[in-house]
Amino acid sequence: MERNAMSTAVVTSKGQITIPAAVRASLGLEAGSRVEFVETEKGKFAIISATTPVQALQGMLRKPAKPVTIEQMNQAIAAEGAKAR
Repeated sequence: MERNAMSTAVVTSKGQITIPAAVRASLGLEAGSRVEFVETEKGKFAIISATTPVQALQGMLRKPAKPVTIEQMNQAIAAEGAKAR
């Protein structure tokens, strides 16, 4: 698939989409493959094949403006987890 090419899908009433054939081919997806949606910035997501090694995600997310401690990370994770319940 050409870099920066754009494909479109329609969301059904059940919240489902059909991933365009060119996108499936580029990601190496087959029937039963799993994908992950990674938020790259507010309102924008990347679709990643779940079989992709985690190292392939390096550089997708911006670095924080200032260093964050492990404790601050744990607090943020706990706060987001509490919102999901």
